[in-house]
Amino acid sequence: MNDSSWGAPPQAGYWGPSDQGPVQGVAPAGPTYDAPEAQQTRPMPIVPDEPAYGGHQDDDRGAARLSGPLFRDETQQPPYDVRQPQPYDPRTQPSDTPQATPYGAVPQNPEPMSDVPPPAPAPQKKSAGRDLGAAIGVGVGLAVVIVASLFVVKAAFVGVIAVAVVVGLWELTSRLQERKGIKAPLVPLAVGGAAMVVAGYVRGPEGAWVAMALTALAVLVWRMTEPPEGYLKDVTAGVFAAFYVPFLATFVALMLTADDGAWRVLTFLLLTVVSDTGAYAIGWRFGTHKLAPRISPGKTREGLFGAVSFAMVAGALCMQFLIDDGSWWQGLVLGLAVAASATLGDLGESMIKRDLGIKDMGTLLPGHGGIMDRLDSLLPTAPVVWLLLVLFVGSG
Repeated sequence: MNDSSWGAPPQAGYWGPSDQGPVQGVAPAGPTYDAPEAQQTRPMPIVPDEPAYGGHQDDDRGAARLSGPLFRDETQQPPYDVRQPQPYDPRTQPSDTPQATPYGAVPQNPEPMSDVPPPAPAPQKKSAGRDLGAAIGVGVGLAVVIVASLFVVKAAFVGVIAVAVVVGLWELTSRLQERKGIKAPLVPLAVGGAAMVVAGYVRGPEGAWVAMALTALAVLVWRMTEPPEGYLKDVTAGVFAAFYVPFLATFVALMLTADDGAWRVLTFLLLTVVSDTGAYAIGWRFGTHKLAPRISPGKTREGLFGAVSFAMVAGALCMQFLIDDGSWWQGLVLGLAVAASATLGDLGESMIKRDLGIKDMGTLLPGHGGIMDRLDSLLPTAPVVWLLLVLFVGSG
């Protein structure tokens, strides 16, 4: 046996199995590579400190994993997926194995995407923001009550006005107290408001003014029964409420006192409703330019144009066919004035509600809100219609 089979020629200085000194031709007892002269041997490959597959050194399950290369000169290959062919690689695939694509790999020459654009999203339908079914049902019910009381017994319609005034005052004073801490006295306001409507129907404008003055005085006195803190703001809010709700509503009772009073009141109601309907219909369909975005973002200039157009046409028809001695051109003027006053009244209450931080004054009428949300355009329109009718055809 050749001595060079150990990987190096025998060298002096190695000890044999005995202590008699070095023995020629005998393999050393210690490791061959401890000698400094053994430089011709090929170094062993360096083994990484951690297993290639990230597992424990004693865990041989990593051999079945494909998370790392087996040798240092190999690149890591992801798992395979037979959905796409790949060039043959003799290091990883035998010659009779079908070509495969690594799972999740991006093909070198991907197919061009289709030119067909994705389907457009369905258009969003405009919403009225309220339950239209409930709103229409409540509106029809109110119209039946109003028409029945208006043409059967006028005094019954005066009672309808008084009830609406009391409920409106309750809603307004309640919201003022809840949102601003203002305690406008409701009792003198409710009693004085109802008396104001009756006085206007019985005694005319003079009776309405006297009832208004007495109601304001009652508010001042009633509030004296409580501590003085907040007295000024409470009585100011009370006088405002007395003017805003019952005093303006008294002009409806004044219209009713004429011989054709029922038709005058019906004209007043129709024009106001038509104006609001025209503003809603045209503004909802064509409205793009805001009318008063800081007060009421939903109102548009196109809606105002719709209100004026609808009200003028309705005014011409009502003055020509419903009012004694009326003329169509007077109806045009009346319709224009109603559209302006109804819009301003709506904006005025929107300003109040925005200051209070609320959407509706109440929830009594489903689909409408509260009574005050229906009286907002009617109240400031009543004195305008009463005055123009008196100028056009007289008070009789």
